[in-house]
Formats: sequence, structure tokens, C-alpha cells
Amino acid sequence: MEKDHNVSRRQFLTYALLGTGGFMAAGVIMPMVRFGVDPILQADAEDDMVDVAAVDDLTDVPQAFDMEYEQDHGWHVEQVTETVWIHMEGDEVVALSPTCTHLGCTVNWGTDPDNPEQFFCPCHFGRFERDGTNVQGTPPTEPLHRYEHEVRDGRVFLGTNPSPQI
Repeated sequence: MEKDHNVSRRQFLTYALLGTGGFMAAGVIMPMVRFGVDPILQADAEDDMVDVAAVDDLTDVPQAFDMEYEQDHGWHVEQVTETVWIHMEGDEVVALSPTCTHLGCTVNWGTDPDNPEQFFCPCHFGRFERDGTNVQGTPPTEPLHRYEHEVRDGRVFLGTNPSPQI
């Protein structure tokens, strides 16, 4: 026994328009979803370590080194150059971000005549100790951020994103 499946003209047009509209909406929305989600799903470039300096070049006085790497934003790749302050504390390598934790200005080592053994932010007079600890009574409320590091074959390799000190 066959059933009679008659579809009216109105039902057919409704189904056809809904299907076509859904297909067109998916065609517009899917690229936007992929644009937003794809970079998250890609392997992060921040997991890569960058060769920055030779261990033999480091002293107990912080020195500025340039760190160059490619940063993949998912839709374009950008060449990035950042300055990093690196020094030795005993046998330990310390790599600090030059970005002041107060308002994001750039700190430099030994530029404050009154405190030549500290990092100094000339914009708001923030100060940090050699290990990156913020000096109490100055605007920064947290230490300079540190870079993850590894020493391989006499070279210092850094991660590309500094982390807050705990």
C-alpha cells in the first residue's frame, strides 16, 4: 500500500526557500566562525623557544638582548622583535620583560641616578630590584614578568610570552 504524499505548491516553496536560505546563511557564517576559532586550534607559537644569547655573554648585571621570532596570528604572520633583560643570579639565568607592570611603559636598568642598581620606569618613577621584584612605595604593584627559559649547548632559549612571578 502506497501512501499519497502530495505536497502543495506553498509547502514546496517554503521548504525550498528555507533550504536555500539555510545554505546561504551557513556559507556566510562558517568563514567567520573559522576565522575566530582556527587560530585557537592551531599549535601555539608561544610553545616555541627562541635562541637569544650565549650563556658566556651573561653577567650578574642585567643586559638588554633582542629576541626575534615570527608570531602567527592565524590570518597573517608577523616578524616580532622584543627586548629582554637577561642576567645571571648565581648559576641561574634570569630573563625579565622590560614592560612595567604599572601602565606598560618600558623599564631600563640603572638609569635612575638615585638608584643605579635597579630597573627604572621614567614615566611614573616605578622601580624594580635586580630580580624584578617591585620596590614598595612606587607605582608598580607586581614584579616584572619573567620569561620561561632553557639552556641548551651553552645558549639561552626563551619562550615568547613572559609570565607573572609567583
